[in-house]
Amino acid sequence: MSRLRIAFLNAAHEGENTRRNFRRELDADLVEFDVTSGHLPGDFEFDGAVVSGSRSSVYWDEPWISQVKEWVERAIETGMPMLGVCYGHQLLADVLGGEVRDMGEYEIGYREIRHSGDSPLFEGVDERFVAFTTHSDEVAELPPDAESIAENEYGNHGFRKGDVFGVQFHPEYDTATAEEVTRGKDLPDDRIRRVLDGITDENHDAACEAKLVFENFLDYVRDVREVPA
Repeated sequence: MSRLRIAFLNAAHEGENTRRNFRRELDADLVEFDVTSGHLPGDFEFDGAVVSGSRSSVYWDEPWISQVKEWVERAIETGMPMLGVCYGHQLLADVLGGEVRDMGEYEIGYREIRHSGDSPLFEGVDERFVAFTTHSDEVAELPPDAESIAENEYGNHGFRKGDVFGVQFHPEYDTATAEEVTRGKDLPDDRIRRVLDGITDENHDAACEAKLVFENFLDYVRDVREVPA
């Protein structure tokens, strides 16, 4: 099988967990860019791109964020398929004309999410599935002509517009990452403890179904780009 060449825009400020998780889940030749340090691709010669999570907000006035938005906008114009996860989901929505804002609350832990059943991104995933979530920003308004493909009681958890996909949840997380991220949150101790108590092998095993979004995205890229198997 010919391997896809994917630009991996790592927006995590300490990117080791993010690097490990995405390299484990994406069976492709990942070319990584530490975008928080201003490292961006110099061209658009990739089969697709993936944008990771971040502790930043897409509406912050930081030079690296505007630089990433500019590259992503131009990449989309070339027809490059893209997948955004959490912050990446929000950034893609913002670039395409959606609205991202503070939720006024925090969603964190293994949560049930529902997908619409008609997106190639969720092929083989039960309509109701479990995934780890951690965010206080949301895609409050989808981009024009985008479709919602996943949601829960907190709001949108997935959208698609053309060849661009975003998911709010973290299908890539392992339990070590979930624990480290949870311990780092500025939340009441009793809530942190409840989330930590829910980070179990059983819940992680249930959430592994959501990892299919990575395989499905790569299959989609292969079809769109007509890359031979």
